[in-house]
Amino acid sequence: MVVTGLGIVSSLGLSRDQVTASLRDSVSGIALLPARKKLGFQSGLSGVINDFVGRNPLDRRYRNRLPEFGWWAWDAIVQALEQAAIDPAELAGDPAAGFLLGNDSSVVTGVEQCEMLKEAGETKAIGSGHIFRLLTSTVTLNLCTKLQLRGASWSISGACASGAMAIGQAADLIARGRQDRMLCGGAQEISWQSMCSFDAIGAFSRREDAPHQASRPFDQERDGLIPSGGAAILFLEAEEVARARGAKIIAEISGYDFSSDGYHLSVPSGEGLLRAMGGALANAGVLPAEIDLVMAHATSTPAGDEKEAQVLSQLFGLEQGERGPMVAATKSLTGHEFWMAGASQLIYALLMSRAGFVAGHPNLSKPAPEAALLRIPTATIAATPHHILCNAAGFGGVNACLVAKVHHAV
Repeated sequence: MVVTGLGIVSSLGLSRDQVTASLRDSVSGIALLPARKKLGFQSGLSGVINDFVGRNPLDRRYRNRLPEFGWWAWDAIVQALEQAAIDPAELAGDPAAGFLLGNDSSVVTGVEQCEMLKEAGETKAIGSGHIFRLLTSTVTLNLCTKLQLRGASWSISGACASGAMAIGQAADLIARGRQDRMLCGGAQEISWQSMCSFDAIGAFSRREDAPHQASRPFDQERDGLIPSGGAAILFLEAEEVARARGAKIIAEISGYDFSSDGYHLSVPSGEGLLRAMGGALANAGVLPAEIDLVMAHATSTPAGDEKEAQVLSQLFGLEQGERGPMVAATKSLTGHEFWMAGASQLIYALLMSRAGFVAGHPNLSKPAPEAALLRIPTATIAATPHHILCNAAGFGGVNACLVAKVHHAV
């Protein structure tokens, strides 16, 4: 299963080039939003997407049927297909071409339709497009129809592991011969409506005096995550299909595994993530010592970062003096992109590797004791990782891990 196209809309930029530059230059996508403070949020921090203009704008019908993050997803699809040199018309009607997306909410539409009902006093005031914007599967059902795909098409709801699960499942479908070509990835809304409950439980950092320094994965002084979002799409193909058309191969999805902690709704056990990492490596036929780069889930929460650091040390034998791979914590720049995080982090890794660097974690001033053995660069360093392990974890103790083998540009 090879990757031939990447598309990204994130707080770091609206294209592969913009995002690569932000990663290289440690440009943060996090800002303080005063409107959230006025609403009563404890934290007004958020990742932001500015000046978005789609390359191939949706017609009015689909704009009305998709929430804003669906527009971002469409743009990321256009980017990925352009890089893969695929005309969308080539996918239309093909039962071996599909679309899987990680997404676990579409909150704004639900709020809007309730407000419309209260104001009008009857449901007739609610436009017909709301039903197609409300569903968690809004992006796949709308864009699968737009692209006229005939293959696998569904959304995966696995909390913050959703995006990684979508990529892994798409790769599995291709590996089993069920599909030949798959769009896959994740999307996440950036809206105060979707973040009220997270703010209520004190999940967010309150380091509002310095927004760009607020997300501090693995740091002793971390005080919570920063919500963020966007859309991240990969185009996967069976290797023989890609080579037959002369496609330029970016990477291979060589391993995938998943697990559940079966432990707690919001506190990770670590054991489940360790199992998923080991399973992904075994699926890829790769030894821990062959991993050059780990894209840590590392959301900047006290419990989550602690457990991940511990199991990374265990997996790579760091307690026994092994050197271990580099560990990137890109949420220090983006904030936590929730449902799309596993997909966006894989794209960040591929962009960095092919550009010859690994982004630094500029906010790591006091590494937590459990992270002391991890090789986390604080500034951008030159590197060309070959084997990448990407971690994702979420509420309910769900975990998903991907291994990618990078094909470096020549």
